Amino acid sequence: MNARSGLSYKNKSVLGHRVRILAGIVVSIVFLFPIYWMVLTSFKQQVDIFTNPPRFLFTPTIATYVEYMKRADILARIVNTIIVASSSALFSMVVGTMAGYALARIRLKGAQTVGLLILLSRGVPPIALAVPMFLVARKLGLTDKHITLILAYSTFLIPYVMWLMRSFFLSLPKELEESAMIDGCSRYGAFFKIILPISLPGLLSTLIFSMILAWEELLFALVLTNRHASTIPVAIAGIAGDSVNGANWGALTAVGTITVVPVVVFALLVQKWLIKGLADGATKG
Repeated sequence: MNARSGLSYKNKSVLGHRVRILAGIVVSIVFLFPIYWMVLTSFKQQVDIFTNPPRFLFTPTIATYVEYMKRADILARIVNTIIVASSSALFSMVVGTMAGYALARIRLKGAQTVGLLILLSRGVPPIALAVPMFLVARKLGLTDKHITLILAYSTFLIPYVMWLMRSFFLSLPKELEESAMIDGCSRYGAFFKIILPISLPGLLSTLIFSMILAWEELLFALVLTNRHASTIPVAIAGIAGDSVNGANWGALTAVGTITVVPVVVFALLVQKWLIKGLADGATKG
């Protein structure tokens, strides 16, 4: 009876494992197929894009990439996106990490209220902030500047960083700082010498997500820039009406591929730290 029960349990376990693998494959196909189709379309000639039924076998071309990158200054916009996304993410990490630590560890009067208000600011529609930001930037002569976009992006990245890092700091035992301060460290010394090093996985995963959020942001870049500091999402938004007869799907998919590929490559390069940070944040405490 026990042997049969053990065999039945083993069979169910194997079946469940296979079902999970199959479900994972199906979900991956559903999510990855649009990206695959975008990349495939970007290498098609215009006549192949509108064939019915769609063609999976065709003569590939990079003419769309070459033509549109020259005409729309895509390389310059990629550089702008890298500058703005990395700078805003790093600035938000510095401010948000210290704010998250203060909310997690330091007893401040009204700290919970302040933290809640900062979190609620994430619910404000971006357009409600974009227009006042544009008016202020125009008054100060800062329209179409990298610094303007960096500060604008920080308005939605800092609350995100603050609450993620607050949760991570709360998962760490208070005895770590207390032991350090007993040994002569100040609060700042304990934070920089003890807490930050052991929080590195959480810091890296938060930084990665922050850079991805900044990379794909459109509204602030559309309102606050014109040409000099314009980013890749603005270029994509302008392609839909680029053709007299409708959207230029070849250019749209080509620029979309150029935008997606750096994010995918970046995620693959840092996946070890990203997974470790998420796992540590879920298991500590």
